[in-house]
Amino acid sequence: MRRVEHVMGFPVSVRIDEEDFPEAPVDDLFAWLREVDARFSPFRPDSEVSRLDRGEVSAPSPELREVLDLCEEYRVASGGAFDVRLPGRGLDPCAVVKGWSVQRGAELLSAAGARRFCLNAGGDVVAAGGPWRVGVRHPEHADRLCAVLDLTDRAVATSARYERGDHIIDARTGRPATGLLSMTVVAPTLTEADSTATAAFALGTDGVRWAAAREHCEVFAVDTERRVLRSAGFPVVGVEAA
Repeated sequence: MRRVEHVMGFPVSVRIDEEDFPEAPVDDLFAWLREVDARFSPFRPDSEVSRLDRGEVSAPSPELREVLDLCEEYRVASGGAFDVRLPGRGLDPCAVVKGWSVQRGAELLSAAGARRFCLNAGGDVVAAGGPWRVGVRHPEHADRLCAVLDLTDRAVATSARYERGDHIIDARTGRPATGLLSMTVVAPTLTEADSTATAAFALGTDGVRWAAAREHCEVFAVDTERRVLRSAGFPVVGVEAA
């Protein structure tokens, strides 16, 4: 089964390598992602996140509390470089919500009996079963890859400038993060991979060592000098020069 929908501002595709896998769990997956967008988007004035930020919600729902707790965990772990509450800006937990919600969606598929599938959310991937070959886009050339990975029961996420410019802020300075062109993290879940990649990018070149030191995380980064920096256990099967 293969299906693609545009949700949360980016394409989400799923491929399930199971004979006669039912449509209902895939419907549930996309329904969940649409619910997340409606509830947690800071760009929707009626979302729970927006209403909480305006003081119209006295206590967040259990799901939003889980997200906010994760945000705080990464804020503390990164020494304040990663923060979803920047001065002069509203609450924006998107950097955690994406990986967290897609990982939850993958768990819906697993609970329905899917054993070998690939769930791709705007380039961040949950690879169940395997092995799966996953390409990492070159940070400066959209038609090239800088690495090809071999993944089994892992997730991979990349934070970079190439899609949205200097959108990742180093909260310690209030300025766009510098030092890296891209940061890719492989972890057991997309919650970990996506949040770690964003926090590491905010830390700049110090983020490479920081992310690699986190339990079960492997990293591949390209810095602004076009040097490739990667941890020893990064599951790469092919690398191009940056």
